[in-house]
Amino acid sequence: MNDNVISGKGWTFILWVAQLLLAAAYALFGSMKATQPLDQLAMMMTWIPSFPPAFVRTLGVVEVLGAIGLVVPALTRVLPRLTVIAALCILVHQLCAVALHVSKGEYNVLGLNIVLIALAALIVWGRGTKAIILPRS
Repeated sequence: MNDNVISGKGWTFILWVAQLLLAAAYALFGSMKATQPLDQLAMMMTWIPSFPPAFVRTLGVVEVLGAIGLVVPALTRVLPRLTVIAALCILVHQLCAVALHVSKGEYNVLGLNIVLIALAALIVWGRGTKAIILPRS
């Protein structure tokens, strides 16, 4: 039996879908944290009042940068390893988010965190081993 059920092109497609989904989520949530009034944001994200406004805004900007890092280096093939690093940073960020939600008893929101962790882990593994994007020569 062939252990390589998914071809190289299949992995490439799967990983691009994962990168775009994760980037879209991070761009959306990051832009909300960076721009929305914090009192409105706190209605959706109950942890917001626990942190200084500058932290929330900075986190939003960092999340948008993470979204860019998931796509642009791989797309342009300029330092494509940065895509793996961005995914690894998002993975760590989401593990911290899980710890925060668990500490506040917010178990109902963990599903989204688990999906984001799975996407980030897939990208780290896939772009690091299965469908590596080589830099331009």
